[in-house]
Amino acid sequence: MKNRAANGRRRSAFSTEDAVEQLDQALRGVGIILPSLRVDPITGASELPYPLVELGRCNLQVAAKLAAVLRKAAET
Repeated sequence: MKNRAANGRRRSAFSTEDAVEQLDQALRGVGIILPSLRVDPITGASELPYPLVELGRCNLQVAAKLAAVLRKAAET
């Protein structure tokens, strides 16, 4: 079952994987690709109720584009 962790504990209907997928789609929608974007494997496999999202690394051009998109969004 998608909403259950491997050890049987219940997760919310909105999973970490869903959040990562939605973030990836939103970023790609503005031309930003974070190749290392994923669920953090340590917290994803732990007993923590909310695993972390690992944004990963990107090159300088992607970092600059991300900053520009965020600045533009902050103006609206």
